[in-house]
Amino acid sequence: MRYSAECSPSDPASCSVSVFTVVLAPAALGAMGFTAGGIVAGSTAAGMMSSAAAASGGGVAAGSLVAVLQSAGAAGLSAAGTAVTAGVGGAAGYIGSAIASKFAK
Repeated sequence: MRYSAECSPSDPASCSVSVFTVVLAPAALGAMGFTAGGIVAGSTAAGMMSSAAAASGGGVAAGSLVAVLQSAGAAGLSAAGTAVTAGVGGAAGYIGSAIASKFAK
């Protein structure tokens, strides 16, 4: 059986973190205020949007962090977004596992 680099029997922590980041990313976006109905007033997302608009002269630039997060919050993560989120989660799990194994010895 083949395993991906993020999910192998020799390092189950990286697989767990990878799965949890993919599952929790949409919930985290919603909690920040990036929702299907738009950015929630008074939320962290609203503060980010205000700062981004002020920095760019009144509007939020297409492709900016705020625009990308709002898109993901409104429509969910694309296949590429899911892959990136899983990769980042797997890397975080791997690093955490490596650090923990250093202290366990």
